[in-house]
Amino acid sequence: MQLGFRFDPAKKRFMRLILIGPPGSGKGTQAKLLSQRLGLVHFATGDILRDESQKDTPEGIRANQHMRAGQLVPDELINELVNARFNGVQKPSKFVMDGYPRTLAQAVYFDAVLQKQALEPDAVIFLKVQDEEIVRRNGARWTCLNPDCRATYNTITKPPKVPGRCDLCQQLLFQRDDDKPDTIRKRLHVFHAQHDDILRHYQKRSLLVEVPGTGDIEVIYGNIVQALTRSSDPS
Repeated sequence: MQLGFRFDPAKKRFMRLILIGPPGSGKGTQAKLLSQRLGLVHFATGDILRDESQKDTPEGIRANQHMRAGQLVPDELINELVNARFNGVQKPSKFVMDGYPRTLAQAVYFDAVLQKQALEPDAVIFLKVQDEEIVRRNGARWTCLNPDCRATYNTITKPPKVPGRCDLCQQLLFQRDDDKPDTIRKRLHVFHAQHDDILRHYQKRSLLVEVPGTGDIEVIYGNIVQALTRSSDPS
């Protein structure tokens, strides 16, 4: 998908991006790089929820109740928090969204928020990674059993020096339920059920850009910049 604008990283053009990808696709890492290198405000839904919770705002207290119960925070509450950020005195002129919107209803709501503030998104980047690759990546995570340590390892990218043992405290490593293949596949099923509609929504608006989410972190970042550099000019 080609875009109707030219992107020049050297000039740090005002850029408003939404980053979408399955769990474990690396979208958080890429969002941070885009934020640091292009001067974009990084909005991570998890960070917003933790921030509001720590401030003990009414919204934060409500969100905390859902999270403690192991429930998803309702669309309505997430939307309220995002809307507040974009209606405040320090509303951003350029940003990258990470983890929002997660549902079609959130996407439609966010469209209205941005339109009201004259902050139309420039692009929606979809980090495309095959499901089995996601299972392989996430299934390689192991955590130290010691509650005072909790160091994490990845048998593919960051293996422990001694298999099954923590480098720091030599305790045994274990695999969290969230990192087990069956659980990962269930999360992917939820992702596709929610995000396929979002992708079609942004594709209809000619905003969707698909970028391969495999390979070295810097290679993926380069692919994102290259995709954003494309123009609708046929030449």
